[in-house]
Amino acid sequence: MKIICIGLNYRKHAMEIGRPLPEEPVVFLKPDSSILKNNKPFFLPGFSAMIHYEVEIVVKISKLGKGISAKYAHRYYDEVTLGIDITARDIQNRNSASGLPWELSKCFDGAAPIGKFVAVSSVRNMNNINFRLEINDRIVQQGNTSDMIFSINEIIAYISKYFTLKTGDLIFTGTPSGVGPLKKNDNLVAYLEDEPLLDFMVK
Repeated sequence: MKIICIGLNYRKHAMEIGRPLPEEPVVFLKPDSSILKNNKPFFLPGFSAMIHYEVEIVVKISKLGKGISAKYAHRYYDEVTLGIDITARDIQNRNSASGLPWELSKCFDGAAPIGKFVAVSSVRNMNNINFRLEINDRIVQQGNTSDMIFSINEIIAYISKYFTLKTGDLIFTGTPSGVGPLKKNDNLVAYLEDEPLLDFMVK
């Protein structure tokens, strides 16, 4: 199973972290050891002083595909959830300034909590769906898939030019603005429209 992530896919988020808008999807991977399931707690690592949350729509690939056209990309996923791309921002900033990869800031254990999957058929319109993240009952991020720079179908088409997509692969599709730091005892709850799909504590 691959965890494929898209960076800088919302204009306001790219602006808030001071990066130019991408001309094509920014792709990076996480290992399966980053996955955190079943609302288990996330433990703050000792190697970073700036652990940030980034809520994202996550789609699960439902069948094998390579060289997929955006026109037919919707046939390759049938479940969706929300996930948190947990980022060691200090490491990311340091590595980016040196022209180094992001992996150490994105791929550590537990850095990809994912929620309960729901059927895409239950979602009114994947290109216009609201989602949000609340921390300690306060809304910190709100997004809508209509604000993506690259749509889910465009992302699938782009990725499949380079990688064969396999059943069970996950795609994190980018985060809206409002990212910020996590601290011990924070409670994160992520909603797709008004349905909570992810609810976990920071330890």
